[in-house]
Amino acid sequence: MFDALSDMARLRTLTLLAERPLSVSEIAAAEGEKMTTVSARLQILHAARLVARQRKGKSVIYSIADDHVLTLVENGVAHAGEKH
Repeated sequence: MFDALSDMARLRTLTLLAERPLSVSEIAAAEGEKMTTVSARLQILHAARLVARQRKGKSVIYSIADDHVLTLVENGVAHAGEKH
């Protein structure tokens, strides 16, 4: 799990998903990246059980897996923003 969290791009994706569930295309547009790149990133996050996915029609919607992950992401972002 912590290995999956060690990448800045994956953390950005989790931060986006902390706001609301999104599809791969929505994440790709927000990040300015290719859908294949975002999809690979989401596969890593899903394998680490950090995100959940749900099919809606032809789209797959990703969200934060649970409140524990949400708290972990929020605390990590808050800690990174602290001045020492």
